[in-house]
Amino acid sequence: MFSVFAECGLHAQHARFISEGSIEFEKKINMFAQLKKNITEKNEVYMSKMYDQYVKTQPQFRTVKSTLLFSKDKSLYTPIPVTVTSQNSAFGDDPNNSQPNTIFTDFLSGLSIVQKKVFEETFIVKDSIRKITWKMTDETREIAGYQCRRANAVMLDSIYVVAFYTDEILVSGGPESFSGLPGMILGVALPHENMTWFATLVSDKTIDKTVLKAPVKGKPVNNKALNAKLNDIIERWGPQAKNMLKGFLL
Repeated sequence: MFSVFAECGLHAQHARFISEGSIEFEKKINMFAQLKKNITEKNEVYMSKMYDQYVKTQPQFRTVKSTLLFSKDKSLYTPIPVTVTSQNSAFGDDPNNSQPNTIFTDFLSGLSIVQKKVFEETFIVKDSIRKITWKMTDETREIAGYQCRRANAVMLDSIYVVAFYTDEILVSGGPESFSGLPGMILGVALPHENMTWFATLVSDKTIDKTVLKAPVKGKPVNNKALNAKLNDIIERWGPQAKNMLKGFLL
């Protein structure tokens, strides 16, 4: 598991219980591990050369940022735009290596609305909030000044998830579509997928509720329709596209 667990905790600043505010998240991706997964028997000759060149010229970890605005019953998770550089432009079509989703969650109605880009198409995925069966542990970590408790889960049949949540933030949300714990999730690691999300700053400022709006631009689908679209892509593109499937489904 990434040493980032130990690095992401800031010095404790005991927080009062809050139910609205904003959180800045950093997603870190182990690019060396991600790119190695894309090497197959069919593409080994040229992909191995690309991998070796990347390792020589680029940092091992790519970092992308996002903001989560939340009230007691809604949240909006939005990527922070980045300036395109040689680091973040390479392999940018792979959702595992980027931060492509805008996610609106209505905790009262149990509704999730996600604006998701799949290659050249943009979708609005409207469906129920993803249900994750969490198993609590006694392990704790400090993240962004909050004491957090660890929970584990397996989602999408095969993705092992480690999450850290705080009950000092009275909202059952988190980064991306991770939620369902008795408090806000401030840290997530997918050890076998080589990526993590950690809060770097939490603010308990009052949120203008008018900004907590669902994205609207894109082709409307539900999860079932999106999965059918993705499976069609995999059948046409082969093993390399299969590696992207988990990233599109997160």
